[in-house]
Amino acid sequence: MAIVPSYEPQNPYTLTQPAWSRDAVIYQVNTRQYSVAGNFAAVEADLPRIKALGADIIWLMPIHPIGEKNRKGELGSPYAVKDYFGINPEFGDENDLRSLVNAIHNKGMRVILDWVPNHSAWDCNLVDSHPQWYARDFKGDFRPSPWWDWDDIIEFDYAQAGLREYMIEAMSYWIKHFDIDGYRCDVAGYVPNDFWFQARQALDQLKPVFMLAEWENRDLHEKAFNMTYAWSWHETLHGIAKGELCLDKLRKYYSWNERAWPDSAYRMTFVTNHDMNAWDGTQEELFGELLHAVIVLSVLGEGMPLLHNGQEAGDSKRLAFFEQDPIAWHSHEVGDLYTRLIAIKKQTPALHNGLFGATMIQIPNNCMKQVFSFTRMQGSEKVVVILNLSHEAVDVSFNSQLWPGEYQNVLDNTRFTAEPSTTLAIAPGGYKVFKHCTSVQ
Repeated sequence: MAIVPSYEPQNPYTLTQPAWSRDAVIYQVNTRQYSVAGNFAAVEADLPRIKALGADIIWLMPIHPIGEKNRKGELGSPYAVKDYFGINPEFGDENDLRSLVNAIHNKGMRVILDWVPNHSAWDCNLVDSHPQWYARDFKGDFRPSPWWDWDDIIEFDYAQAGLREYMIEAMSYWIKHFDIDGYRCDVAGYVPNDFWFQARQALDQLKPVFMLAEWENRDLHEKAFNMTYAWSWHETLHGIAKGELCLDKLRKYYSWNERAWPDSAYRMTFVTNHDMNAWDGTQEELFGELLHAVIVLSVLGEGMPLLHNGQEAGDSKRLAFFEQDPIAWHSHEVGDLYTRLIAIKKQTPALHNGLFGATMIQIPNNCMKQVFSFTRMQGSEKVVVILNLSHEAVDVSFNSQLWPGEYQNVLDNTRFTAEPSTTLAIAPGGYKVFKHCTSVQ
């Protein structure tokens, strides 16, 4: 008897997002540069300020001892791990870390540790105890990651079952003994996906974890990761700011995000991070006069926004990566903007993350080469965002039924009536954020 095939849709993306993440914002901490002291205690003391920004997830860059062999600079890269079960003494001890994690939890936030699974320091304790766990070059020697200048590290070989068991045991250790809430996984795409499936299954048996992959691949969302990097989003906007890419490249990203990626996936939208800041430039160097508009899109568009420590203080310098170079903390208009935007995001369900929020819908305009305009609607709630992502002033109008209505400008609380013929003058890098008055509380 012939088997009748089933054509019912199959959804391989079975991972669901926790309710607490619906409007979450992630904040990256470089403990070494966060303060003059450069330790966990200084981060803990500043948690009220981080919380006031609207952050919900604290991402701690690697906390482990750093290798000395082939070290770069005086202090080395935190991504050259010497001991996966150890704590860098620069930052404090076990009691200091436990105190920081408890303080983060007491403020209603979560904490994820930066995990470096692809490679270790040359003098990692595993080099002597398990040399078979490392990849080799054509000469049979330990090798750094090919094609990069990462000569302070050597790569693992995930064909080794013992390595997988060890890594999962080490990741489990920090959950069991310090109650952390998950991991940001460095160059996650260099590690086989099936390992991540194994790791997620094991970690979730300890507690439900939140996993962020430093990679851009939808398959990582199937069973392993809650969130992946929106690298192409950042690269596209940087290219637009530099005048090297057209605005349609950004529309292509959002089309790709809506149609080619699972609805349940979080994409992390970031203006900068530790890599960008150290090697490519400050946020001002990256985006110039378009910076504020890009920040608006990162927070109010689809995706979970990241704040890299120091952004809110103006991100005034490229932080040294291999030395101590404390952030210059002070009040800044960028911090004020982030605080206001995050509050709007949290108060407006249509702007929430993933399936908790609404899909972006384009509002066509008469300046499509310069202006990016969209709405997000959920129930009776409607938000309109208009961004001039060009270096010239524009007079923009909209030929769309999504445009007319009574609005409140949520950034200055003024009322505004949009007629079909209404034209808005927007300066280079300018932006408007309107909420339809029927959804204004």
